[in-house]
Amino acid sequence: MKKRLLLLSMTLILALITGGCSTSSKGNSQNQQSSPSPTEQTEASQAPAKTTTIRIAAAASLETILNKDLIPKFEEQNPGIKVEGTYDSSGKLQTQIEEGMTADLFFSAATKQMDQLNSEGLISDNTRVDLLKNKIVLIIPANATSGITKFEDIIKADKIAIGDPDSVPAGQYTKETLTSLGLWDKVIAKASLGTNVTEVLNWVAEGSADAGIVYATDAKLQPDKIKIVAEAPSGSLKKDVIYPVAVIKASTKQEAAQKFIDFLTSKEVMQKFESYGFTDAKKIDNNK
Repeated sequence: MKKRLLLLSMTLILALITGGCSTSSKGNSQNQQSSPSPTEQTEASQAPAKTTTIRIAAAASLETILNKDLIPKFEEQNPGIKVEGTYDSSGKLQTQIEEGMTADLFFSAATKQMDQLNSEGLISDNTRVDLLKNKIVLIIPANATSGITKFEDIIKADKIAIGDPDSVPAGQYTKETLTSLGLWDKVIAKASLGTNVTEVLNWVAEGSADAGIVYATDAKLQPDKIKIVAEAPSGSLKKDVIYPVAVIKASTKQEAAQKFIDFLTSKEVMQKFESYGFTDAKKIDNNK
């Protein structure tokens, strides 16, 4: 009887020890599952940050410098922000913004369009910067022998290319310049109207127009195909050709858009603008 009781006691003790070990093992297993491994922690820390995309509606005359130089540089300095551009005449872009175009920034080739959007409450307060200054120039094909040497000679051309003054700032400046010279009626009678300044430039470069009027910065883009004859005469424009930039009020990415404006106003970027023929709008023109 004693032997049987001793055997039963030993069996119960052994069962309790085995059960305890099993419970302890399960507990350790659960603890190990709830804690991420070093590899999982490393992978989590290396997960790519979310990218913010901002969209800029910019004048056609800015497309080359923005796409080629400035946007890539900004994205390199700000890896969490991507910039996409839409380029056309400032007048068309103004209309599209008024109609609800998805854009975060407006970079116009004239103050008129920016002023209008601002008056309509579509520009974010205190974000506008009158950034750049440009010039209006008369151009002809590089191999032309038309004898056109000054603005007043434009009427010698049989086919003239200019921007549409109803929507293209370069066309508005052209009309103002030629009106001051008493030449507008003669020019418009034989002019082809471009939908933006780039189209005007290409018509002259291709030889489908004998002369055209564009921005000085555009003329510099195709030096082998066009020749600059002259700048708009002093006094022919009431105001300088100013390029303002601002954040659009409807933008949901105000902070990222403002970062891009801050980038555009930096000394390094202004030097790049100047290499394309723009000048700092804040600089005083001593030639006036």
